[in-house]
Amino acid sequence: MKQPTDAKGLPGSGYGIEVDGLLKSEFVTMEGATNGARELKTRFPMLQIRIYDAAAKTRTEVTA
Repeated sequence: MKQPTDAKGLPGSGYGIEVDGLLKSEFVTMEGATNGARELKTRFPMLQIRIYDAAAKTRTEVTA
C-alpha cells in the first residue's frame, strides 16, 4: 500500500526522484530510485536530479 504524501508533496515512505526541485516519481527501493535517476541524468544531463529518502528526510544529488 502506498503511503500518503506530506503537505509539501513528498512521499511518506520510500524514495522519490526530484527533477529541478519537483517530485516526479516514487519508488519503494533505493535501487529502483537510483536506476531511474541515473537513466534520466544520462538522457538529460542538464537537469538537476536528486533522490529523496523519506525515512531520513534527505536528498542526494545524482551525477552523470
